[in-house]
This record gives sequence, structure tokens and C-alpha cells, in this order.
Amino acid sequence: MDQAVVNIKAETDIRNLIKSWEKAASAGNLDAIMSHYSPEVIAYDAIAALQFKGAEAYKKHWKMCLEMCSGPMTFTMHDLHIGTADEIAYSHYLNHCGGSDKDGNQHSSWMRVSSAYRKINGQWRIVHEHFSAPFDPESGKALFDLKP
Repeated sequence: MDQAVVNIKAETDIRNLIKSWEKAASAGNLDAIMSHYSPEVIAYDAIAALQFKGAEAYKKHWKMCLEMCSGPMTFTMHDLHIGTADEIAYSHYLNHCGGSDKDGNQHSSWMRVSSAYRKINGQWRIVHEHFSAPFDPESGKALFDLKP
């Protein structure tokens, strides 16, 4: 098959995976969220720990995040870029994410996201994910008010 056709199909598959992940995250469906990850995923999230090794560790983290935001979750992507090869791909984008607490107060901000994907047994899976917020080096505080 022509390499350009392979790359277009891979990009479409990755785009669909990202949309499916976004839908699962917005719904707060933990099992659906985790179905997008490789069992060996390495994740760098913006809160709680330096890194998460493996799907079980990341699932515990996701569970904690979902419990913190008992109301509707917000996951809105902006400026998505995807690069593909035969069995690996990457993406980077900005994501407005957060949710409502038990009192209905919305807590959200724009995050930077980069992800790596691998085709495993014919299915694309997230093998690396990194959410981060820029910070002010003078104060040491995260800059949660920035907008694209």
C-alpha cells in the first residue's frame, strides 16, 4: 500500500481514538477512558505525582480525578496536530479540561498535551501521555489563566 495512504489512514485512526477518548473523559467513564491506553502506558499528568507507570497506576489516578470532579467533566481540544508512521504516531494539542466540584463550582484551565501511540495487535493505543501547565518561575505557581 502507498505510504501516503497508510499515513492518512493512521491519522484518521488516531483522530478517531482521540475523539473517543475525549467522549469517555467528558462522560467520566473510567473503563472507557482506560480502554484507550496500552497496559504499559507511561503518563505524566499535571497533578498528584511525577509519573504513572502502567495502566493500573494511571487508572487509580484517573479514578481520583473523577472523584474530585463529581459534576460534568470538560475536555475541549484546540489546535490538534498529528504525526504518523507505520506503527507509531504522536499528537500535541491544547486541552481545556476540568470539572465541577460537589458544590457545582467549575474548576478548569487550558493544559498542554502531548501523546504517543503505538499500534498493538492491530489497534492504536496511547503508550505515553503528558498533561502540563506552564508556570511562573519567580512565584513557582502554575499559570492556569492562560488561553490560546
